Amino acid sequence: MRLFDTHCHFETHDAGEIAAILARAKAAGVEKLMAVGGSPELNSSVVAAVETANGGGTREAGFGEREKSPLPAVLGSVGFDRDQVGKASAGSVRDDLSALLCPPSTRVHFSAVGEIGLDYHYSPGSHKEQTDLFAAQLEEAGRRNMPVVIHTREAADDTISILREIPSRGIIHCFTGEPSEAGAYLDLGFYVSISGIVTFKAADNVRRTALYVPDDRILIETDSPFLAPVPLRGKANEPAFIRHTCEFLAELRGMSAEDFAELTFSNAERALGS
Repeated sequence: MRLFDTHCHFETHDAGEIAAILARAKAAGVEKLMAVGGSPELNSSVVAAVETANGGGTREAGFGEREKSPLPAVLGSVGFDRDQVGKASAGSVRDDLSALLCPPSTRVHFSAVGEIGLDYHYSPGSHKEQTDLFAAQLEEAGRRNMPVVIHTREAADDTISILREIPSRGIIHCFTGEPSEAGAYLDLGFYVSISGIVTFKAADNVRRTALYVPDDRILIETDSPFLAPVPLRGKANEPAFIRHTCEFLAELRGMSAEDFAELTFSNAERALGS
């Protein structure tokens, strides 16, 4: 079984700590993962994770080489999330993003822009600022022909409206809505990623969506260190735990865990061009 965790965060820059997390992931069957930013601190940790996994370089090993490696391959995604509203203007953030994607002092090549997006649950009074920030980064990603990693919470109408105005491609991460909302993103060409939330007792809507998303558009993620799946709920999440989400979804969709893992692995590579 080979697994691809399409969304995880590293809250450390320590190479030893990162390597330990990655080694546990590899032991659980994770062959690839994407370290995701969203703030200056998280963006920096993405660089640390990519460099730790890849020996400071950007060359990605082939599958045979990855099988022999003690660590999975790590892709990187950087951007500025909704929590960065008020810390800089949309224009300056776009400049910061452009600088990140063309860094002069690192060999890291990023695979996506994100996480970016809208969250009206925790920040209900900043809709205009959030949408401006989101749109600016979508435009920058489009200019570079890069996929985006989108967070959206209680903001589906605005998220969908903006994506219709600014053609984009990529991943709707940690999806928690109904199938009808997922259908709108699928119509726009996006992949829908399911996290460990699907294992939670009250998450009937996520399970409905997990059954609705077609085989060629479904992805899996941990969103670690958050949202550890059952039976590890309450613990700090990490990429190794993706196996539980994979096994749960495979059973839900009537597939073997091996087949579902391979399906989502191939989807993730296609979504990220990796």
